[in-house]
Amino acid sequence: MANHTKTITLTDLQQKILSNDLYNDVSDNAGIDAWLDNAITGKINNCWKRMQQQWTTKLMNDSSSVASQTPYQATKQTLLHL
Repeated sequence: MANHTKTITLTDLQQKILSNDLYNDVSDNAGIDAWLDNAITGKINNCWKRMQQQWTTKLMNDSSSVASQTPYQATKQTLLHL
């Protein structure tokens, strides 16, 4: 698994602006941390959906791909190569 660490430095004003919209205790910034975690998770999920759609289309349109074959054709091809 890849680890990526990013440090963000907020001014007092930026922290107050974010705290206005997010439930945030300025003593630990848990609200800002949760918001950042959820934003990253949401971005990863949206990227996954786009990648899945893109590659499903590519594989389905590739006549040499097993994914473009019917289940019967894929099973037959697999059995013939055993």
